[in-house]
Amino acid sequence: MAVRSESSRQAILDATMDLLVRDRRRATTVQKLTIEMIAKRAKVSKATIYRWWPNKAAVVIDAFMEGHLPQVRVPEDLPVREALETHVKSLVARYAGPQGRLIAQIIAEGQYDPATLADFKTRFWNDRYAAVDKLIRRGVDEGVFRSDIEPGDAAEMIYAPIYFHLLFGTGPLDDSLAKRLVDQAIRGLAASAADTPD
Repeated sequence: MAVRSESSRQAILDATMDLLVRDRRRATTVQKLTIEMIAKRAKVSKATIYRWWPNKAAVVIDAFMEGHLPQVRVPEDLPVREALETHVKSLVARYAGPQGRLIAQIIAEGQYDPATLADFKTRFWNDRYAAVDKLIRRGVDEGVFRSDIEPGDAAEMIYAPIYFHLLFGTGPLDDSLAKRLVDQAIRGLAASAADTPD
């Protein structure tokens, strides 16, 4: 039964991504997506979907996270600058394609549905934010960044331009953007000689 349940759960997540992203020109939007569409594509009942998720937004967030998070982890085994650049480059590359359009739609859904926004922040954003926050704190401890910075503010400074480019289309999401953002962050947060550990 457990194997069958996991198989159904995976079919639901796969069906959701097929409908939103993988069908290319025939892909639907988060707004137009329905539980009925997901159930039909996954060959499960609506009751099966509601067994795991309260609504379609929760299904979409989980489907997005499953493929997204493994691709944009913040490395913990690299020097701070390299780890930050690796993370930002991978995030920008993902958002340059269909995953970016999907995350923009999830954010849009959250603007008129507070429950969706809260769910997104709890299950996606908070962990990503915490990972960069941890990296910034490591940078402070290692003398890469100033000791007087607020890691949360620094994390927002790094992420905000990416989402601005994504939502407003102010420029391409590419490696040059990622490099500029990391360069600016490093310069703005760089430790002085007085901050450097002995």
